[in-house]
Amino acid sequence: MHRLLIVDDEPNVRYSLERSLRSEVLDVSTASTAKHGLELVRDQRPDVVIMDVRLPDLSGLDAFDRIREIDSRLPVIVITAYASTETAIEAMKRGAFEYLLKPVDLHQLRDLVTRAIELSHARHVPAVFGQTEPTDAMVDRIVGRSAAMQDVYKAIGRVSPQDMTVLILGESGIGKELVARAIYHHSRRSEGPFLAINCAAIPEALLESELFGHERGAFTGAERQRVGKFEQTHGGTIFLDEIGDMTGATQAKVLRVLQEQRFERLGGNDTIQSDVRLIAATNQDLEELVAAGKFRKDLFYRLKVFTIRLPPLRERPDDIPELVEHSLQLYRRELDKPVHAVAPEALRLLETYPWPGNVRELQSVIKYALVHAQSDVLTPDCLPENLRNWVVPIAPHPSEMEKLELGQLVRNLVRSGESDIYPKICMEMDRIVLGEVLRHVSGNQVRASEILGISRTTLRAKLRSLEQAEQH
Repeated sequence: MHRLLIVDDEPNVRYSLERSLRSEVLDVSTASTAKHGLELVRDQRPDVVIMDVRLPDLSGLDAFDRIREIDSRLPVIVITAYASTETAIEAMKRGAFEYLLKPVDLHQLRDLVTRAIELSHARHVPAVFGQTEPTDAMVDRIVGRSAAMQDVYKAIGRVSPQDMTVLILGESGIGKELVARAIYHHSRRSEGPFLAINCAAIPEALLESELFGHERGAFTGAERQRVGKFEQTHGGTIFLDEIGDMTGATQAKVLRVLQEQRFERLGGNDTIQSDVRLIAATNQDLEELVAAGKFRKDLFYRLKVFTIRLPPLRERPDDIPELVEHSLQLYRRELDKPVHAVAPEALRLLETYPWPGNVRELQSVIKYALVHAQSDVLTPDCLPENLRNWVVPIAPHPSEMEKLELGQLVRNLVRSGESDIYPKICMEMDRIVLGEVLRHVSGNQVRASEILGISRTTLRAKLRSLEQAEQH
């Protein structure tokens, strides 16, 4: 159950907001004075606060600062009946989540409260890795003991204390935001604000304003000044997910922030100083975007100061049993389903399925299976149809024909009196091995070099040698 606190001296406003926002998953408390509101913040530790800026016993800014002293991570939505007030804007500069004008649009407010609760969870609930008990409800766990995930944990541990930019690469649904939160919670900025922005989810025309703010009249519909996320996150960490979807103009401003920690609001001339750590993520190949002229090369080099690549779930099948167990423990309480085990044939399907949607898809499948479970064991008939009908592929092994062909090549070269046969055999091996790996990664040389354990320079040199050999 999440908690919302409403602080407003108008009884009708408190009643209206409480009645509209209370739900089965949201408990609402109210206070008519700043003093009472601060007591409730201390005692109840709400997930989000809605606060009027004009209270009878304390100014809006003083009340906001007191809340920040109690809990610097608590999202506060400021509401005001005075369109021209500077207090709400100043509160935003100091880190308020958002401000709205009265009368409040309740649909907009519900959406803001939902997003503020998600932010509160991200700021307060640590994203941990390693051997933390999965039953601990006060953490979000990054699950996996495979060698690939151990490398990820080591990378998080190395970069978290360093105040540098981090680029997280990986497919959708793999848990990039969890890694960003783990870096934040283990950093020296962990007591500062944290904001996560999905660049792909915000229209191009609005993203620059969302990040950097705008002045009144900067564009049609800009009826008042808006403080952007970089200004709000001063002293903290901002996570820009799907940064590959960002437009060129916004890329230029992000580059300036990284270089100089300065920017201007849209339509403004005042330079704003901002001390922010940037963590970025994308599921796209930024090098390809740079080559195509769709992403700035100078920004790419600024972002890749420290890169963490998350492996897709299909490349770490050994982690699937632990992920299934972790998801079971999370969702059986939520869905009130006493399921404690997975049948071996169901687990086999889960382990061999390729998981194009990665961990997010696996979690959805476990939820689906729990809803359809008829006993305390998950069986194959609980799984979605696409998994039930999944044909388990036979594990690939070198065929006898390939062995014979390689052996025959060696014998032919020896019998023909050829010299230097070792380089020729190695070239044939390169043709087979490189070809198979490149087909597996759809031609992505970065991924191919990682799987092969060689540098991209070496890979390219081998490919050039094969190409020249074929031409002759």
